[in-house]
Amino acid sequence: MGIFDTHAHYYDTAFDPDRDALLSSLPGKGVELVVCPGCDLASSQASIDLAARYDFLYAAAGIHPENLEGVGLEAVEQVKALCARDKVVAVGEIGLDYYWVRQPEQRAFSREMFDAQLSLSEELNLPAIVHDRDAHRDSLDLVRAHPKARGVFHCCAVSLEDARVLLDRGWMLSFTGNITFPKARRAIEILQWMPLASLMLETDAPYMAPEPLRGRRCDSTMIVYMAEKIAQCRGDVTAQQVLEMTLENGKRFFRL
Repeated sequence: MGIFDTHAHYYDTAFDPDRDALLSSLPGKGVELVVCPGCDLASSQASIDLAARYDFLYAAAGIHPENLEGVGLEAVEQVKALCARDKVVAVGEIGLDYYWVRQPEQRAFSREMFDAQLSLSEELNLPAIVHDRDAHRDSLDLVRAHPKARGVFHCCAVSLEDARVLLDRGWMLSFTGNITFPKARRAIEILQWMPLASLMLETDAPYMAPEPLRGRRCDSTMIVYMAEKIAQCRGDVTAQQVLEMTLENGKRFFRL
């Protein structure tokens, strides 16, 4: 099938009971490549460790906006050191989250950290994997402030207008199983409009399992349901073609 899951957290405790068995089975089920982004220093290291054990798995290193308690800007130097490790292909998961991060001073620091990690992305010439929840204006402003950065808005939740801005800057958009949910109107509007060359697919595993598997632990094989949804809503491409195109897009984006 040629699945590239560009965002899966296989270090998550949800996979503790059967992680090795599951990961070992994925290539036989059509999964060709997976990128596992960290959310803090420990999970970034865990992603690197997994990438060392599985040929098809790659890592990203970064500090997520929900994981900033007790963290200072000096941690960016530690992220930089992790990004120098083998099979690290991106800075991430980084960004802004105003749903969970609500205090003004916390939001201000999360903007500082996002800014610093985007600068790191530019410095290292690595793509950025961006988390943006309820913070679209500030997220786009910081992207604009880093014209040399390239990246992807993962689990894309922006408006069509903002999607146009990002694609005009050469950024990618990535979608999860939530595009199959009944209320996914905004994402469907973008998917019907956007050029497929700017599209990547992901699970955000263990979260975001698609319909009809919603509520279950998600894994990379479930991307097939997302490809089917995109083929259905566009009408100009088959699910297999979506898988093939997003595989090539991901390879190009992560330089694999």
